[in-house]
Amino acid sequence: MIRRFYQLDVFTRHRYRGNPLAVVTDADGLSAARMQAIAREMNLSETVFVQKPSTDRALARLRIFTTTCELPLAGHPVIGTWFLLAQLGVVPAHEGPVRIQQQTGAGLLPVEIFFQQGKPRLVTMTQAPARFEAANLDRRKLAAALGLRPGDIDGKLPLEYVSTGIFNLMVPIARYAALSRIELNIPALRVLLGKRSVMAYCFVAKERPVRARGMLPWGIAEDPATGSAAGSLGAYLVRHGKLKAGELMHIQQGVEMGRPSEIYVSVMQMDSQLVPRVSGAAVCVLKGQIET
Repeated sequence: MIRRFYQLDVFTRHRYRGNPLAVVTDADGLSAARMQAIAREMNLSETVFVQKPSTDRALARLRIFTTTCELPLAGHPVIGTWFLLAQLGVVPAHEGPVRIQQQTGAGLLPVEIFFQQGKPRLVTMTQAPARFEAANLDRRKLAAALGLRPGDIDGKLPLEYVSTGIFNLMVPIARYAALSRIELNIPALRVLLGKRSVMAYCFVAKERPVRARGMLPWGIAEDPATGSAAGSLGAYLVRHGKLKAGELMHIQQGVEMGRPSEIYVSVMQMDSQLVPRVSGAAVCVLKGQIET
């Protein structure tokens, strides 16, 4: 059976920047094994399969696959897919914001698409409330795994695992110059993290815009834009007094890779919970058909 797919660059308005994403828009009837095989064929950090939802409360179901496994949630797949679906008319155009619900592996989550002159301009995903776990890691070994000196990791902020759907390791870096020197030792980082399959989200929060690098201890060594980690970072910074609830934070990621990305994050304080909202744009690069 022939199905349609699109490739987009996400968290950017410019082609060949941001984070590439493949989206199969008519994925009903595909088995998990076949979706995994297609994601391996696409060979991108994530591929999304759009299906009919199992509940009438959602407009569509998104299944998100890396080249090796299915994820419950990820940022740039959600932003890119809904930007595309809005362009294709799945989300009815309306001047200003349109709010819908999506079905994901992390549950039903809201998405907001902002339209201007009938075209989508920005997509905002509300993530799950942040969860925090202490990261009892040897800072010296972590610095070595990142190709840095121990003093390059900011000692005034903690190492912490944060999840708004999937866990990421927050690694505060002291300055921009140190961030640009990172050279990942994948085997060393794997040993340090043990059984945890998490991204080391390295960031400099002392300056604005916040600059970040998403270092992966498997497969592709670096991610040019990571919406899930950006949301986790926003919650982390509010928790530790470096960002105010409701304040809009601009994150630049992917600069060192030559794929600059622009991510916007605000964090809502809801009772004792921190709920991030992550925003970005996308641009379509190619479209085609795939034999399934």
